[in-house]
Amino acid sequence: MTAPLQRVLVIGGGFSGMATAIQCAKLGLTVDLVEIDPGWRSYGAGISIGGPTLRALGTIGVLDAFFERGHGGDGVNLFTAGGHPIGTLPTPRVAGDDVPGGGAIMRPVLAEILARATRAAGVRVRLGCTFARIEQDDDRVRVSFTDGTQGSYGLVVGADGLYSKVRQAVFPDAPKPRYTGQGVWRAVVPRPADIVCATMWLGPKVKAGVNPVSQEEMYLFVTEDRPTNEHIDPAAWPRMLADLLAPFSVPLLQSIRAQLGPHSQCNYRPLESLLLPEPWFDASVVLVGDAVHATTPHMAAGAGIGLEDAIVLAEELGRQATVASALQAFQARRWERCRMVVENSGRLGEIEIAGGDKAEHTRIMHETLMCLVQPI
Repeated sequence: MTAPLQRVLVIGGGFSGMATAIQCAKLGLTVDLVEIDPGWRSYGAGISIGGPTLRALGTIGVLDAFFERGHGGDGVNLFTAGGHPIGTLPTPRVAGDDVPGGGAIMRPVLAEILARATRAAGVRVRLGCTFARIEQDDDRVRVSFTDGTQGSYGLVVGADGLYSKVRQAVFPDAPKPRYTGQGVWRAVVPRPADIVCATMWLGPKVKAGVNPVSQEEMYLFVTEDRPTNEHIDPAAWPRMLADLLAPFSVPLLQSIRAQLGPHSQCNYRPLESLLLPEPWFDASVVLVGDAVHATTPHMAAGAGIGLEDAIVLAEELGRQATVASALQAFQARRWERCRMVVENSGRLGEIEIAGGDKAEHTRIMHETLMCLVQPI
């Protein structure tokens, strides 16, 4: 670009933050990334990845590493709670004819892959550090950091997640994350040879599924209605997850139920969502990922649209004459796609909680998937 953008600061070292840093570094920009966690840790079990997300990982340059350590498969097999087949959801091969339409990987493994790519791109990573104050003046952003240092940047990217401090600082009147009335449980279990792709069993109020994350392991996910967002003692997670599987008579799920214990990396997360109204930027500070459009996992697209943010932002920075025009173009390309994912995923959860129209549920899933496979 012709504007004098030279230095970019990314606040937050999650998936969208790392991807943004990588893509901006490819433009020849000097990129700093600050991450408040000194261990740069990623919590959780597995993460399901759709074809559009695999396409984004390919653009970023880590698709081969994903398949070296994760797993790919085509389609999502659906069954009743008793094991009767319902059908198979197709997963188009949008990342290439030789790339499966979906997959899964352990969340910490994907974080490690992106962290290595971030350092390899020449990004200057500072851990155990975040911003203390952001001040904008003309086309520069002055940032004071929690370690007492300061820096001046042409662009600051807030990628610090659902409870973003950057969003709070720049948009103090922004809506807060909203609890959706559902929670998701996850665990890591041994993978039988016949589980080759995502497989789900749909009960009246509880949905269970598995997805391979490697040749030896798969992760279990269970979605349940939970009217209030209350703290659950982690020590109780294995027992509570096992109880949720009790109504499923499928031998595989009963076998998993019997195996669950402290070794299973059980994890519970209340499902929250957020969609920040336009604009997503103020002068030279812009938000990406969960900081601006946090979604529930009903379409397995939350990480994907965050990675896409990074790609589109870097494309527009490389294409437009000024940072201001780049941010306008970025938002124009991202708003409708991200709004669709957040709102449609939320509607799927509402239908599940109410025991609503399954035809509407199927239609929304299909329409959303068909939109997501389109180029970004």
